[in-house]
Amino acid sequence: MVLTFSAVIVEIVLLYIILLEALHSPEVIETVKGGIISAVIVDMNVLLGLAVFIGGLKYIEQEHNKETSSTYTTILFVTALALLVPSLLSQTKHGSEIIKEASYIIAIVLMLFYLIIFIFQTKTHTHFFQATAKSRFFRLKRKLKEGEEINADEHSGYLFEKFNNSANFIVIFILIAIIAIAAEVFASDGVKLAKEYGISTGIAGLIIAIISVSPEIFTAIKAARNDQIQRVVNIAMGASVVSILLTVPVLMGLAYLSGLTLTLDFNPLQVGALIMTVILAWKSTEEGQTNYF
Repeated sequence: MVLTFSAVIVEIVLLYIILLEALHSPEVIETVKGGIISAVIVDMNVLLGLAVFIGGLKYIEQEHNKETSSTYTTILFVTALALLVPSLLSQTKHGSEIIKEASYIIAIVLMLFYLIIFIFQTKTHTHFFQATAKSRFFRLKRKLKEGEEINADEHSGYLFEKFNNSANFIVIFILIAIIAIAAEVFASDGVKLAKEYGISTGIAGLIIAIISVSPEIFTAIKAARNDQIQRVVNIAMGASVVSILLTVPVLMGLAYLSGLTLTLDFNPLQVGALIMTVILAWKSTEEGQTNYF
């Protein structure tokens, strides 16, 4: 949870500082939109796929709670359909004001949706996001068969879990400050370089997404190598849900306070890629097993 929120905060800070450049270069808004969609695609494709691949090199088969992926992919699919509304409106004769109103309404709905999902995930249905007894037994049996040491504290090797909450917040604050400084440099010089070398807004958005998601990628790979595929699924899909349900409303609110207009009229390719990513992740994880070989 700490890792996911840290990555999302970094993403918001990074995208917002770049968004401020739209006061001078309006086309930067398209880069920000690309970054929002790319973050989900990187989480679901690169992070999940790479972790499953590397984990599969060590373990032929790994099991997780199929309710986790079913829940997350359903949430993401509904969200993708919601984002499709402004995109469709932009392809019709409706004016920019209608698209702007629709975007604000959807942003509010996404925020409310996130609050409901947060309660669902942390209070009422926590068992949907935990390893099942079957998967735990599967791992235990394999460890006994391979003669590995049984360690009840599975998560002791992860940095954030070695500190208390106060220490975590201090570390996160320092990291965010570093990211903010780097983002300021990227926003001022990176935009000029992108124009100079003809880098498209889609590629620029993808670069931003990889930067913000990189801590999660390394953590997910380590989890997969430790036979903790449930943790991988939670990181990849949980981060995607938080990224889009929280980042979109917060960025739109910050843009409004800064005198900018950020609408959700993503181009058809972006929305199509998002929907296909969700479907691919759903079909890959629906049986509760990952099999590389």
